[in-house]
Amino acid sequence: MTYCIAVSVDEGLVLVSDSRTNAGIDSVSTYGKMHVFATTPDRKLVLLSAGNLATTQAVVEQLRRDKRENTPVNLNSVSYLSDAADYLGKISVDKQKRYKEDEGQCSFNPSATFIIAGQIGKEAHGAYMVYAEGNSITTSRQTPYLQIGESKYGKPVLDRFIKMSTHLDEAGRCCLISMDSTIRSNASVGPPVELLIYRKDRYSIDEYYCFDADDEYLLTIKRCWHEELSKAFMTLPHYDRKFAIPLRDGL
Repeated sequence: MTYCIAVSVDEGLVLVSDSRTNAGIDSVSTYGKMHVFATTPDRKLVLLSAGNLATTQAVVEQLRRDKRENTPVNLNSVSYLSDAADYLGKISVDKQKRYKEDEGQCSFNPSATFIIAGQIGKEAHGAYMVYAEGNSITTSRQTPYLQIGESKYGKPVLDRFIKMSTHLDEAGRCCLISMDSTIRSNASVGPPVELLIYRKDRYSIDEYYCFDADDEYLLTIKRCWHEELSKAFMTLPHYDRKFAIPLRDGL
């Protein structure tokens, strides 16, 4: 399984991904799901991937090949981030269709979802989630983050703290807590955890981190979050027993 987050706030972007692709009883495997593309100086684009590993690898390789061979449409030629999302969606659908036909089995699922984020030219930075069907949605002031993969465990903390005005460093810590909540509740999501911060109008990647399971910083924020949650829980007001209602049999 996978968990990836893209946050787009006023100051820029925060991207986080786990690296676990399999978590069987006697086999745990990892594969990076964050892909940074070398592009022309007027843009910077990053891809997050979830779903069938063969599909995601094929899509990433096609994107790199098209850019290398300077095909009419590639990550260096698109004028808008939405165009990049449409281009990505077409490649993804094509790869899924090809694998489905090659496999010839109804049980085989080649679907994959992606988030493409970054900035192109003078256009504002942003992020698009590309569904398996090839269509996409983007972030907004009302919804400044996107998730793919195992999203439910890490969503509440994002809903509580991520706003357009949230500072990038705070958003980064929030995303790491969101990832920790997911890792704690789902064994199919796990480290190394990748964190990338993009400050708007920089067109460069200067802040990238990769945290292993035993990384001191990752362990520290996990411990601090757990301790503060425990303190908050213990200070919650108790419900008043005098308002308890006795139940009769059959209710």
